[in-house]
Amino acid sequence: MGGAFALGLLGLIALLIAVFTTRSSLPSYGDLKRSPNGQMIRVHAVDGTVLVSLGPSYGEWIESDKIPQVMKDAIIAVEDRRFESHFGVDPKGLARALRFAISNRGTDRRLQGASTITQQVARTIFLSNKYDVGRKVREAVLALAMERKFSKDQILELYLNKVYFGGGAYGIDAASRRFFGHPATQLTLSEAAIIAGLVKAPSHYSPTADADAAVDRAAVVLQVMQETGKLTPAQAAAADPKSVKMAPEPKQNSIRYFTDWALPQLEVLIDESEAPLEVWTTLDLNMQRAADDAIRANAPGAAQGALVSLDRDGAVRAMVGGKDYVASIYNRATQAVRQPGSAFKLFVYLAALEAGHRPEDLVVDEPVTIAGWSPRNSSGRFNGEMSLRSAFAYSINTVAAKLGQEVGYSTVADMARRFGVTTPINTQPAMVLGTSNVRLIDMTRAFASVSQRGVAVTPYGITRVTANGQVIYQHEVDTSRVLVGSHVAAQMIDLLQTAVNTGTGKAAQIGRPVAGKTGTTSSNKDGWFLGFSSGLTTGVWMGRDDAKPVGGLQGGTAPARAFSAYMRKAVAGRPVEAFDTNVTLPEWQGDNESEYFSGPDNSVFVDPDGNPIDPGASAQDPAAGGRGDELDKDWYDRVTGRDDPSQPSRDPRDSRDPRDQRDPRDQQMPPPAQRDVPRPPVTQPQPQRQDDRYRDPRDQPYGEPARRPGY
Repeated sequence: MGGAFALGLLGLIALLIAVFTTRSSLPSYGDLKRSPNGQMIRVHAVDGTVLVSLGPSYGEWIESDKIPQVMKDAIIAVEDRRFESHFGVDPKGLARALRFAISNRGTDRRLQGASTITQQVARTIFLSNKYDVGRKVREAVLALAMERKFSKDQILELYLNKVYFGGGAYGIDAASRRFFGHPATQLTLSEAAIIAGLVKAPSHYSPTADADAAVDRAAVVLQVMQETGKLTPAQAAAADPKSVKMAPEPKQNSIRYFTDWALPQLEVLIDESEAPLEVWTTLDLNMQRAADDAIRANAPGAAQGALVSLDRDGAVRAMVGGKDYVASIYNRATQAVRQPGSAFKLFVYLAALEAGHRPEDLVVDEPVTIAGWSPRNSSGRFNGEMSLRSAFAYSINTVAAKLGQEVGYSTVADMARRFGVTTPINTQPAMVLGTSNVRLIDMTRAFASVSQRGVAVTPYGITRVTANGQVIYQHEVDTSRVLVGSHVAAQMIDLLQTAVNTGTGKAAQIGRPVAGKTGTTSSNKDGWFLGFSSGLTTGVWMGRDDAKPVGGLQGGTAPARAFSAYMRKAVAGRPVEAFDTNVTLPEWQGDNESEYFSGPDNSVFVDPDGNPIDPGASAQDPAAGGRGDELDKDWYDRVTGRDDPSQPSRDPRDSRDPRDQRDPRDQQMPPPAQRDVPRPPVTQPQPQRQDDRYRDPRDQPYGEPARRPGY
C-alpha cells in the first residue's frame, strides 16, 4: 500500500514538473493567435453572386467579446459541458478514454474521447491527429499547462478561431462566410448550432455535403444546450435550423476561366495577404451563360472555342476559354496564341486611313508580287478597280498587300502594338494577312478601342476589393489615351459595318447596327469573328488545339454565328445605338446578286513562317488554302455591269459618277486612269520608331503605348 502511494506521489510530482516546464515553454498568446498562411477569398459577380470561394481559409480573427454568446454556449454544450469548471482535463472523460484504450488494446479501434476544449486546442496547435495513448498524455500535459498560463476566455477564443469546421474553413468566421455568406459576428442561434455540430465530423455533417445531416445534427446541439441550461425550452423550440439560408455553391465550369485570369492580378493590385478578401468583379452571369451556350452550340465537334466580351470601358462581361473547364483548364481566350487571318487587316486599314486614305478611294485588285510573295484571293480571280470599302468588305488580299507595302510593314506592326497586341509581330509582307500569332483578348481589346472612337480600352475584371469591410482597391477607368484620331476610327467603323452588312460577316447580324470583321487561316485551322454593337465588343475564336484543319471552319461561319447567338442575348436589354457613321454599301451591293460576294473571307495563303504556299494549289481544295468555290467571270462581269461600258461600277445609292466626286479640300479628283492606283509604294519598309510614343498625321504624340493590363 505504501509503495503504491509513493509511486503515485512520484507520478504526481513528475506530472507537475512536466506541466510547469511545458508552461514556461509555451508561446505567448499573441503568437498563438497568428494564423498559418492562408487567406479566404470570395469572388463576386457584378450582381453580388458568389462565383467561387478559395481556401483553405482562416477568416477574420474574432475577439472573445465579439463572438456571439449563442456560439460560445453551443460549442461548450456539445463539446465540453464542464469547460468552465475543470482545470484543462476532465477526469471523468479521461477515465472513460483510458478504459476504452485498455479494453481495445491491439485493435484498430480509435481512442474515444472526451477531450476537453483545452485539449483540442493543444492538439490543433501543437500535435498531430495520430490516435494513441502517448499523444493523449502529451495532449493532457499541454492542456494543463495552457490552463495555468491562459484564461478560459482566451482558450475558448483560440478554439473558436482555429478549429476546423469543414469545407476548407478554419475558425467560426471562415465557416460562417463559407456556409452562410456573412461574418461570424452576425451568427444566429440556428446558425451557431449548425456550426457547433460540425466539429464532431466536419466532412459528414457539412452543409455543403449533406444539408439534411447538418440540420439534424444542429437539432441535437439545441437539445443539449437546453439540457445544460444554455437555452430555455421556449428558446430551443423557437430555433429552426431548417429555415437557415445556406450560401449557394459557386459554379465550377466556365466562370473559372474568368476567375483564373482575374485573381492573379490581386498580387499587383493589393498587398493584403492575411485578412479575408471580398473581390467584386465585372462578370455578368447572364452574359456568361449566353457565351457558354453560344460556344458549345456552334463550335465544330472536334474544335475548341473561346469568347471574350468587353463593355465600353473595358469591363470583361463574359469569358469562355473552352468548351469545358473541367475537361481542360487551358484558357484559349487569354493564353492561346493563333494566327488571326484577315481579322488582322484591321491594323492594315487603320494605318492606311491614318496615312490619308479614305473608304471611297479607288484601288485595283490585280496580280502583285512583293519580295517574291504573290498573294492571291480565295476565288482565284482578280476584280480590277474597286473602292477600299469593297476591298475590306470582301477581304481582298491583294489590296491589303498593296496597302501594307505602301504604309510600311513596321507601321502596321506599330499600329497593332498601339492597339494592345502583346505578342511578337513579324514584318514580312505576308504579315498583312495575319500570319503573326495573337491572343483573342488582345484582338478584342483592339476592336473595342476602335468602337470607342480611337480611345484606348484596357480589359479589366476586378472592380473593387474589400477586407474587413474596408475598400482596399477600387478600379478607375482611364480614358486619356488616344490611339488614333476620331476621324480615323469613324472611317474604320464605316468599313467594319460594311463587312457585316454585305461582306464576309453577314452571319454576325443581330437585327441592330453591328460592325466587325472575320478571320480565317490557311487550311481552315482557325476561324475568328470580332465585332461590336450597343457598347459591347465581342471576340470569338474557334479551332483545334493541335492546329489541325477543321472542315468548313471560316470566320464567317461558326464564329460569326456564335457571335450573333451571344450578342442577341447580351445586348437585349440595351438601347439600340446607331454608329456615328452610317453604313455605306460597296459599289457591288445591289439586289440579290450581292449574295455571291458575301462568301468566306480570304484565307492566309502562307505557311506559319510567312512563306507563300505553292501557287499551284487549287482554290477548290480547302486543305491547300482554297475556298472551294470559283468565280464565274462572265457572270461577275454581267452583275457588276462591267460588260457594259455605259454602266460604271458605283454605289447604287449614289447617282453621281465616282469620277465627279470631290475630296474634302474641294479639289477635283482626277479620273482613275490619271491617278496612281494604288499609290506609289515605299521602296523600303519604314524603320521602326525609336521612341515608344505614337503620333497622329500631324506628327503629334498620342501618348504612351498600350500596356499589358496584367493578364
